Amino acid sequence: MTESDQDRPSPIRPTDDAARALARDLLQGATFAALAVTDPASGAPFVSRIALGLDPEGLPVTLISTLAAHTAALKADPRCALLIGEPGPRGDPLTHPRLSLQATARFIPRDGPDHAALRAHYLASHPKAKLYADFADFGFVVFDPSGAALNGGFGRAFHLTPADLLPR
Repeated sequence: MTESDQDRPSPIRPTDDAARALARDLLQGATFAALAVTDPASGAPFVSRIALGLDPEGLPVTLISTLAAHTAALKADPRCALLIGEPGPRGDPLTHPRLSLQATARFIPRDGPDHAALRAHYLASHPKAKLYADFADFGFVVFDPSGAALNGGFGRAFHLTPADLLPR
């Protein structure tokens, strides 16, 4: 770090209730996200688009196939990141809010005690997933957040904790 870097003010603002509310709104409104994983064969980053919802506790969840490259990557290394939020129809895309979520993927066993309730909850908000939710190669993955970075638009950057993301 140079002396001039030390004198530069941090672009990260103190996390406040407005930032928490915006992050929760982004999560609650998301129907898809970009999922970043580590490719087990090469060790390189790999990004895919996934459907996204929230579980009954408010944690991000998806329904994915074991045939997908990102599933194999998550089984090899469950650490991942999600990018949530899309640009609006007008203006500079970088001025629209987005949430970068660091998480650990947790696979929900089909024969486990939480599967039926999670299935019903997810399908209530993703009814088209009923077409494939019961295929043998599909399963639910819950993303347990470890931290997040919220960019609320130009000059509005925040670091958030997992507790900041949960519904009140």
